[in-house]
Amino acid sequence: MVEQAQFSKALLHPKHWGLWFGIGLGRLVSMLPLNWQMGLGKAIGRLIMKLAKGRVRTAKRNLELCFPDASLEEREQLLKRNFEETGCAIFDTICAWWWSDQRVQAHMNIKGQKHVQSTLDNGQGVILFAVHCLPLEMGARIFGQFNPGVGVYRPHHNPVMEYLQVKGRLRSNKALIPKKDMRQMVRSLRAPDVIWYTADQDFGRSSAVFIPFFAVPEAATITGGTTLAKLGKAKVLPFFVQRNADNKGYSIEIGAPLENFPGENELADAIRGNQIIEEQIKRNKAQYMWLHRRFKTRPNEDDPSVY
Repeated sequence: MVEQAQFSKALLHPKHWGLWFGIGLGRLVSMLPLNWQMGLGKAIGRLIMKLAKGRVRTAKRNLELCFPDASLEEREQLLKRNFEETGCAIFDTICAWWWSDQRVQAHMNIKGQKHVQSTLDNGQGVILFAVHCLPLEMGARIFGQFNPGVGVYRPHHNPVMEYLQVKGRLRSNKALIPKKDMRQMVRSLRAPDVIWYTADQDFGRSSAVFIPFFAVPEAATITGGTTLAKLGKAKVLPFFVQRNADNKGYSIEIGAPLENFPGENELADAIRGNQIIEEQIKRNKAQYMWLHRRFKTRPNEDDPSVY
């Protein structure tokens, strides 16, 4: 468990100066009004769309697979909006890591805190069942305004980024747990405490089942949510965050604990989980992380790639 960001002189090595310059520039931009930042973010997103052709192909293919009944024009419009939102997500993260609590509170709206508190008061841990929506970083910071939890994260290979993400995320979390440390997640839930959990990306064939995800009949889906809820004796609560349409703030909504979850069948739990994920994505399709190769793992190893 990580409870403090570790700074060392090695982070100031000249090879990192370019990154530090970009970080400093980002901090300056974070002082601008939020809607100005989002305007700049959309411009950056359009530039990314022109330069990152591989990511464009991935996102376009994901939209084709998930929404085959949508017209080509509808998917192209959604693709463009998604890249604009991706550019905005850069500033979501910057603001989540460096804004003061007072500024966060001035730009947030939150519903469903009572579900979290009642679950904890009942002596049970809380698993916030989230999706990889683009403003998720800000969602965690907002949640921490009323109930700091324990973040599950992937350590960054770049030491400067690792220091910054740990420091930034600990502004709203008690601690961070590497995503492979299931044992520590269980301990935290039994405390009881709150952790985030996502099951909407392709993590490979290990511990995965192949079940429907939108129009894709067999998408590799992890079943760790069932195991975590059982071992942690925890309740699972849907967690949704979005950047508001006026680009002036954020809204999060926490649902009531899922009934009869976990069930006796982890396959049925996973199918139910994907259905919840789909409903959350539909609430704001443009703000979902479509750039991820969600369907890279095929049901049979010899199946050709869909990408």
